[in-house]
Amino acid sequence: MWYNMARHMLLLSLNIFFFLINNISTESLNVLMPDARATQIDEYLCTAVEMDYDSPTFITGFNPSATAKDAHHMLLYGCTEPGSKHKIWNCGEMANGNSDYTPGPVCESGSTIIYAWAMDAPSLKLPNDVAFKVGGNTAIKYLVVQVHYANIDKFLVGESDRSGMVLETSKTPSTKRAGVYILLTGGKIDAQTEELFEVACKIDQNIVMHPFAFRTHAHKLGLVNSGYRVRGDYDDQVWTEIGRRSPQLPQMFYPINNDVTLEKGDYVAAACTMLNTRSRTVQIGPTGDDEMCNFYIMYWVDGEELLEDGICSSAGPPSYYFRRNKNLNVDNIPDNAYRIPPPPNGPEPGQELHGHMQHNQHHRSFKKDKRYSKII
Repeated sequence: MWYNMARHMLLLSLNIFFFLINNISTESLNVLMPDARATQIDEYLCTAVEMDYDSPTFITGFNPSATAKDAHHMLLYGCTEPGSKHKIWNCGEMANGNSDYTPGPVCESGSTIIYAWAMDAPSLKLPNDVAFKVGGNTAIKYLVVQVHYANIDKFLVGESDRSGMVLETSKTPSTKRAGVYILLTGGKIDAQTEELFEVACKIDQNIVMHPFAFRTHAHKLGLVNSGYRVRGDYDDQVWTEIGRRSPQLPQMFYPINNDVTLEKGDYVAAACTMLNTRSRTVQIGPTGDDEMCNFYIMYWVDGEELLEDGICSSAGPPSYYFRRNKNLNVDNIPDNAYRIPPPPNGPEPGQELHGHMQHNQHHRSFKKDKRYSKII
């Protein structure tokens, strides 16, 4: 009897222990606008939250607190020093004298992007034992949320805004450290044409990255964004898909289904296919009337060392295409690289998004380059 009672008490104690570990160690951290009031459409506003200098904090989840009606998108940055000492400051390329807020950069020093959100995307929970390490002995002493405002209707009637993110955090260290790698382009797309925005960079650092989620971002002209690991010598080069998705769908981080690693010597490449039905040329730029070609990769590494340079960029069209990099074999690009994928990473057949019909097959008749025939 005493044996059974002792065994029962031991099991009960273990259950309580694991319950406490799994439930009490997680805390919420609010990174929200302190009643901001934007004065113009496409205004970028920032606010900062100081982190614990004495011990690191581990971010394990992201819960957006915003709507697409108010915010075109939000970015969460880690900074060594924020771009301003003010509670709210104007932190976008649109900063000008019309704003009620003092202009400044997102970060004064030590800038890194941690998370991005747009189009009413839902929450994200990181895999077990994976976390972003901030505060403490890291270079990230502040978290800064940047909100790109889509309209100012509610501000005109006297309301304020508390958009931002509620983070799930823990003081319990994780064995896998998370990071974000961003591929983006410059460039332009002429009126009444379809265009490819392409970017690729080589990994020169001695590192093994494990991508586990991807995110696409474009504005109204984007059809599909795709990302690839490019490995091997020219003739035997293999393009392995990391992710492919229509940017007209909710823009959260989505799981990467391929078991792919990124290592020294690999190229990471991304392409955005855009269709401009407007009567004017559209540039890559910060406003809703401009365009963007972004592909985000969220990854983890064993230990502490992340990729030192977290941004890969190109000039975009007409200055840069994959074919201008002699190390990339464009003949080996997958045939579906420029095609809108089927659901869930593409719209349902005939689904209307942003005022135009999306099609899983789209035609390009004005480019004669052999490679462009792959998107017909």
